[in-house]
Amino acid sequence: MTPSRLSHRPGVCAALAALALAGVAAPTAPAHARQPDPIPPPAPEISDAVALSRIPSDLMNSEGLQLVLDRSLRQLMVLRDGRLLRRYPAAVGTEGWETPAGRHQVLEKVANPHWEHPGDGRTVPPGRTNPLGSRWIGFYRSCEPRTNAWDGERYLSVDGCTVAGFHGTPHRWTVGRAVSHGCVRLFEESVQEVFDLVQVGTPVTVLP
Repeated sequence: MTPSRLSHRPGVCAALAALALAGVAAPTAPAHARQPDPIPPPAPEISDAVALSRIPSDLMNSEGLQLVLDRSLRQLMVLRDGRLLRRYPAAVGTEGWETPAGRHQVLEKVANPHWEHPGDGRTVPPGRTNPLGSRWIGFYRSCEPRTNAWDGERYLSVDGCTVAGFHGTPHRWTVGRAVSHGCVRLFEESVQEVFDLVQVGTPVTVLP
């Protein structure tokens, strides 16, 4: 599959964004009935000073461009030579499907990605209804299976490799909340700016 062909997989990310690799995520039968969790509230507004105070000193002293995502504050920060260039509200992974913390890097950039339904193969072309929005910036890949994981609405299992990344979303109300399956949703205008700033190899740090 070419890099421009991305799949939305229930339980992996975004509405979700995952490469159509070996496996597919599917609802699994729960061991017991469970009511859906309430929708998480949006993160409160914060100042630049508060956002920057949580960034480790070694990152603040690093040269070049880097992305720092603070999961707790649901903020994406763009730094250059330790200076804050941009700060964006972001939707992150929900409990049990947290956006992977740690040091990563941009693995791929795709403009106007397609979304392919994993069940019926239906493809959503680029446009206002595409779950990935207009840009995809992948920074994480894992081939560890997930089984019977609760995503706030249902139990899901993932068999195969999945990825996490930054992308746009047609559901603007979700930005600032912990509602995804690991990916990072940004406003369309935000993800387009980030897309133009980063390159493959740009460091990405996800703070817990």
